[in-house]
Amino acid sequence: MYDLGQNLTGRINVGLVGTGYAAKLRAEALLQDERANLVAVAGAEKARTETFAASYQAQAIDSWQQLVESTSIDLIIVSTINSEHSAIVRAALESGKHVVVEYPLTLDAIEATELIALASYKNLLLHVEHIELLGGLHQAIKQHISEVGHVFYVRYNTIKPQHPAPRKWTYNHESFGFPFMGALSRLHRFTDLFGKVLTVNCHQRFWQIEDDYFQGCFCVAQLSFESGLLGQVIYAKGETLWQNERKFEIHGEHGGIIFNEDTGQMVRRDGTVPIETINRKGLFTKDTSMVLDHLLTGAELYVTPEQSLYTMKVADAALRSAQTGLTMVVD
Repeated sequence: MYDLGQNLTGRINVGLVGTGYAAKLRAEALLQDERANLVAVAGAEKARTETFAASYQAQAIDSWQQLVESTSIDLIIVSTINSEHSAIVRAALESGKHVVVEYPLTLDAIEATELIALASYKNLLLHVEHIELLGGLHQAIKQHISEVGHVFYVRYNTIKPQHPAPRKWTYNHESFGFPFMGALSRLHRFTDLFGKVLTVNCHQRFWQIEDDYFQGCFCVAQLSFESGLLGQVIYAKGETLWQNERKFEIHGEHGGIIFNEDTGQMVRRDGTVPIETINRKGLFTKDTSMVLDHLLTGAELYVTPEQSLYTMKVADAALRSAQTGLTMVVD
């Protein structure tokens, strides 16, 4: 069990970094759980942070540095831009705080390895959120995948046209990171379902008219798995795309599983059968509840930081492939 210090109220005191969409869902989850107490919030803009904190009966803090140094906080939740994750996580762990961070843990696999080792050394929780594993699509695939026989090809496309592209951090190279690192869940679905990857071949293209922000990106990767499976994943967004798509296909020797958005079907010789999925809502609440269970009772979490790190290594191989034009072996 972890040492939660002198928490005399029997509740876990939480500090939250971020005021965006994910931070909002975290704050709502904490407010609904009597085992947690959202103490303080740190954000990039003072006025926005004060408004956000007041909405959840929390204190607004000027900086995340002050937040992680607070002696009244047991757990730090990091829900801010990707490029800031590593510095905040490191500071929180060094200050003796348990940490929950939205994927990716960092934008660099070597640094992620160091942070996982630091958490282990200090006997602190480091949980990297991967709620895609908890969602209805992923759970339905796990439930039905044995029915299609030996799987030989999978494809996962997420294409999001935006006209005009928003001028925000998710369209900034430095803040978001390499697409398959910033959007790590696209690859993590594959590694969770299909195991080890041998090689990656990746190509990317960006459309950009200013230094700080791009207007469109298209990134495609082919993955060769140890099992012989071939996978393809596309991540694309922005002004140069024209048709929205979120499609997951699994092709086996005895059938296929096809998901368009959240609508799934099993396809076999004898016909097509719908696949039911649970609602996507409430996944951050479920993740938060599981973290509190883990801290207070030792209950097992659904994903380990090492599993997230492995997927980061696959993403790193994709990056090196995109940069060199060569097929890369995953370390």
